[in-house]
Amino acid sequence: MKVYDKINLTMLCDFYELTMAHGYFEHGYKDRITYFDLFYRRCPDGGGFAIAAGLEQIIEYIQELRFEPEDIEYLRSRKLFSEEFLRYLADFKFTGDIWAVPEGTPVFPKEPIITVRAPAIQAQLIETFLLLSVNHQSLIATKANRVVRAAQGRTVLEFGSRRAQGADAAMLGARAAYIGGCDGTACTISDQLFGVHAGGTMAHAWVQMFDTEYEAFKTYCQMYPNNATLLVDTYNTLKSGVPNAIRVFDEVLKPLGITKCGIRLDSGDMAYLSQKARKMLDDAGWTECEISVSNSLDEYIIQDLLRQGAKIDMFGVGERLITARSEPVFGGVYKLTAIEQEDGTIVPKIKISENVGKITNPHYKKLYRFYGNDTGKAIADYLCVYDETVDDSKDLEIFDPEATWKTKRVYDFTAKELQVPIFLGGELVYQCPSLQEVRKYCLEQVDSLWDEVKRFDNPHDYYVDLSQKLWDIKYGLLKKNSKA
Repeated sequence: MKVYDKINLTMLCDFYELTMAHGYFEHGYKDRITYFDLFYRRCPDGGGFAIAAGLEQIIEYIQELRFEPEDIEYLRSRKLFSEEFLRYLADFKFTGDIWAVPEGTPVFPKEPIITVRAPAIQAQLIETFLLLSVNHQSLIATKANRVVRAAQGRTVLEFGSRRAQGADAAMLGARAAYIGGCDGTACTISDQLFGVHAGGTMAHAWVQMFDTEYEAFKTYCQMYPNNATLLVDTYNTLKSGVPNAIRVFDEVLKPLGITKCGIRLDSGDMAYLSQKARKMLDDAGWTECEISVSNSLDEYIIQDLLRQGAKIDMFGVGERLITARSEPVFGGVYKLTAIEQEDGTIVPKIKISENVGKITNPHYKKLYRFYGNDTGKAIADYLCVYDETVDDSKDLEIFDPEATWKTKRVYDFTAKELQVPIFLGGELVYQCPSLQEVRKYCLEQVDSLWDEVKRFDNPHDYYVDLSQKLWDIKYGLLKKNSKA
C-alpha cells in the first residue's frame, strides 16, 4: 500500500489515546470538560527561547477530524473496543475550544503554547498530532532563527530537503525555517504549497557533464543570464573555478549589461577562499558578484567564518538546520491542568515528580508578556489564573516559580495577552495570517527581546513568573499531594 494514497490523520495518534478514550466512554467521563496545556520544558541548544510554529497545520487537522468506515473496521478488528464506543467514534467531531500563541512568537519553558478545553475524549485524541506539529516546526523555526541571527543580516537559504527525515519533514521544515527568518528554500514543493521562495542553480554534476568547466559555466550563463550563480569548486576553486567564472561573466553577461551574478563555494576553507575570490572578482570589475557558501553549516560555523573576515553574502544551510542536528528533539509535552465540574467549577490538577523540572503549573491560565514602556523590550512573562486581570497602570510583584522566596517588581510596563482564541465550540474563529506576515512578526518579536536573552551560550534567564493566586494554588496542591 502506498502511504500517501489515502491517509486519515485522525488515526495518527498513540494507541493509548484510544484505549483511554474507550475507558472514559465506558466510565461516564466522555463529556467531562478537561483543560490541557501544551508546553516545553527546556530550550533547544541551550538557547534562551524558542519560536512557536505549527499552528496552521493543527487548524487544518482539527477541521478534518473524523473516523472513516475503514478506520472503524480496523479498530473493531483489534477486539478491544465496545460497539457503543465505535458508534461514538463514527460520529466523532471536535466541539471544544483551543487557544494558542500565534506562530512566530518567541516562547519560553513551561508556558502554554496551546491550551485545549474540550470533552475528555476529544482533548485526549488530539494529543499526538498537536505535539508532533508544534515539536517539529518549533524546533526547526528555532534553529533557523539562530542561524539567521548568526548571519548578521546576510541572506540565509534552507538547503536541507535531501537530508530531512521524510517528505513531510522536508516540506514543513522549509516552512518552519522561513518563519524563523530564512529567506527561501531549495525545496520546490514548499514554494508550491506555502509560497516559500524556491531557488537554485547547479550541482557539481552539471560541471562534470561538460568537457570543460568553462563550457559548463558558459552554457549555464547563456541559458540563465539573470540567475547566474556558478559552482566554482568542482576542480580547483582559485586556479580554474573563479577565473573561468570571471571569463564567462565577461563574455556572456557584460555584453547584456548584467552585473548581478554569483559564485558558490561548497568545500574547502570558506574564510580563505571567499577572501581570495572576492579580491579576484573585484579586481576584474565584478564588485556586485555575490559569494554564497554551503557545506554543513550551522550558527557556530557561520559566526566563526564572519569573525575570521570571510567575504560571504549568502549562506545555504542544509542538514544541520532541517534536522536540528545538534539537538533534534524539541521536548514539548501535553498535560492535564484542570477539570470542569457540572456546575462550572474548575478544579486545578497538577503533576508532581521527584524531578522538579517535571512539576506542572496547574489550572486554566492566562499568559501575558510585559513590555517596558521606556524600551519596548520584553521584560517578563506572567502566568495567572483565567479569572485574573492585569492592571498595567500599577506596579506588580511577581513570583519566580522555581524559587519560592524570590520575587520581582515590574513597573511602567504594558501587558499583552499572548494566547488568542483559535476554536470556540468547535468552530474556527481565527484567520491565519500569510506566511510572509508570520515571518515578519517573528523577526519583530525576536527583536523585542534583550540581546542577553538571545545569546547562543549561557543566555540570561528570562522571567516566566506566576501570579500570587496561581502561586498559592500550585504550592497548596504540592503540599496536599505530598501527603497522599
